[in-house]
Amino acid sequence: MDEQRRFIVSADWLEKRLGEPGLSIVDASWYLPAQNRNAEAEYDAAHIPGAVFFDHDLVVDTDSKLPHTLPDPLTFERHASSMGITRKDTIVIYDGPGFFTAPRAWWMFRVMGASDVFVLDGGFDRWKSEGRPVTSEPTKTASAVFDPQFNKDAVVGFQEMRRIVEEGSVQVADARSKGRFDGSEPEPREGMRSGHMPGAVSLPVMTLSDNGSLLDRQELQRRFQEAGLDAEKPVVATCGSGITAAAIVLALAEAGHDNARLYDGSWSEWGGRDDTPVATAE
Repeated sequence: MDEQRRFIVSADWLEKRLGEPGLSIVDASWYLPAQNRNAEAEYDAAHIPGAVFFDHDLVVDTDSKLPHTLPDPLTFERHASSMGITRKDTIVIYDGPGFFTAPRAWWMFRVMGASDVFVLDGGFDRWKSEGRPVTSEPTKTASAVFDPQFNKDAVVGFQEMRRIVEEGSVQVADARSKGRFDGSEPEPREGMRSGHMPGAVSLPVMTLSDNGSLLDRQELQRRFQEAGLDAEKPVVATCGSGITAAAIVLALAEAGHDNARLYDGSWSEWGGRDDTPVATAE
């Protein structure tokens, strides 16, 4: 493991440990409709040996009208246990591009009490390009009990988010594209207003990585400063539906700032209502 990285592991590190007891590998790929990629079909065709598929559309609160609401601990336990994962495992998560949706699963496992959770540097696309082992064989999972310990303080709900925006009491960082943030690009979900929460800063998820690798600590600090974010102070991360916001949480943590929380409803909730304030680029 790279001593300079807190939550990122290299492909070399993972490849040497394939098949080790207590190691759980998770494919948490997910794509926007415009990307024209089917994450589960790609997993079925090829994945890292031993990896299980984490479905971001399935591991959710099914009672919520929003697309990716964090499930309650018992529901998460059921999904994680069915994947053969325990809270004590070393959990390595990857997605296709490298730093897009894997951080969401990283965040969810950590919110539910797992401590040894990492993201694979470069993702599966690079893993394949380097000729590392892949398989189409279904992964056989042993029965497991995840036993969650839920950290509810890591999650921001709507009423608290409304208060934060009204008072300007906490920094808000938005992982959506600059165009969606400014209101110059339409939202991919029908019925969503365009723009951002008043006072929020734009920190697009794609600016936090380079070729699938999370930027180093010094470069991350520079990106935070450019966005107008004081990384020493508390931050609430948001995005379209709560998935890529987790990349901001991970990037801040990787840079040594464990003071970020996640607004789980994100723009799907805020922009889908008609009683919330919305700002656009002037």
